Amino acid sequence: MPDESMPARPPRCVFVYGTLRRGGSNDITRQQPPPRFVGAAQVAGVLYDLGAYPGMVLGGDGWVVGEVYAIEPALEAVLDAIEGVEGKPGDEYIRQEVVVPVAGQPMACLVYEINRQRVVSAPVIVQGDWFKAMSGKAPEFPVI
Repeated sequence: MPDESMPARPPRCVFVYGTLRRGGSNDITRQQPPPRFVGAAQVAGVLYDLGAYPGMVLGGDGWVVGEVYAIEPALEAVLDAIEGVEGKPGDEYIRQEVVVPVAGQPMACLVYEINRQRVVSAPVIVQGDWFKAMSGKAPEFPVI
């Protein structure tokens, strides 16, 4: 009898670049169900300083530093709640899917892009790394 089971769905991956990074105030590794670290990565984009957290606009000549994690659907819902994503035009973040190179391998990743209306007058984090930018300030969380 042939195996009629569905093929295993590849895990959903997410690229995190701000407070969701390991050591951040919303550290993804402290969320449930626990994610699996895939690797460090960079995404083409512009990173903005919004005070207690950053926001990234995809594209452009700059790079944003972050981490990629494999996540379960239940954790994706938790991340949506943290980022305030409800699918409305005024949401602070917009869920996007982009291809992210991780250790030389392209991976489709969920990314939380800031709503461009929210960064009109925000300063740019030129080096594209939230943790490095915060090292000059008194961080509210341990930097790892």
